[in-house]
Amino acid sequence: MSTDLTMDDLLAIESIKRIRTLGSLYLDAGRLDELVELYHPDAVCDFGPYGSWTDRAEFAANFAAAEEPFYASGYFSNLHVVANHVVELTGPGDATGMVYLLDFVTGDQIRAGGNPLYWLGVYEETYRRDATGWKILRQNLNFIWPQRMLGDGFLERQAAPAHH
Repeated sequence: MSTDLTMDDLLAIESIKRIRTLGSLYLDAGRLDELVELYHPDAVCDFGPYGSWTDRAEFAANFAAAEEPFYASGYFSNLHVVANHVVELTGPGDATGMVYLLDFVTGDQIRAGGNPLYWLGVYEETYRRDATGWKILRQNLNFIWPQRMLGDGFLERQAAPAHH
């Protein structure tokens, strides 16, 4: 990974980070049509227990179904905090990224004992720029806590070799 970035590189990286932050806002606010617009027409999402999504035309309904128990307590009762976003530009209109998820809930879905932390996860992503800007092309969510559900090859791609 190069650490020497041009101004154009920084603008591209910030544009990618912006769509990811908007993604959390739109999801938590129930603005699902706006959320879907952040995804490339050929987007593929693998969200572990929430399924593998390959048809962007179904994304709004899929997000609505996944969020229904949280929306029952009102919008913004589920907060998808994305942090530690690392973006690597891989070509003129392509990039990869990794971003941490801290998912907090309130209302009816809060965990036993009142713990608002619902999920910890790590997204692995690819992005593509089209005529309208950067879009999410692939999104894989690896769940870290409370159940560990890692996508195929996640540790091999992201972590140090295992110590024996």
